[in-house]
Amino acid sequence: MRMSYDPRFNIAYIRFHESRDDVETIQISDELSIDLSADGMVYGIEFMNANEQLKRDENGKVLIINEATGESNELPLDIE
Repeated sequence: MRMSYDPRFNIAYIRFHESRDDVETIQISDELSIDLSADGMVYGIEFMNANEQLKRDENGKVLIINEATGESNELPLDIE
């Protein structure tokens, strides 16, 4: 998985798989699109106006939790 952010356009993208030619983009809202294959596999999620959508908490960090082990990692999210 890879997450990228382009501050010039304020767009974030979470990529789960390399894109293929047969991936279709589904527009969920003005600020959210999902790239899906014909079999329903999610290839990526695009966030327009990313600084508002992803920086929800006060400390500006992403918390990744392994639900099986309870271990967690906190990463700074520098979206301004």
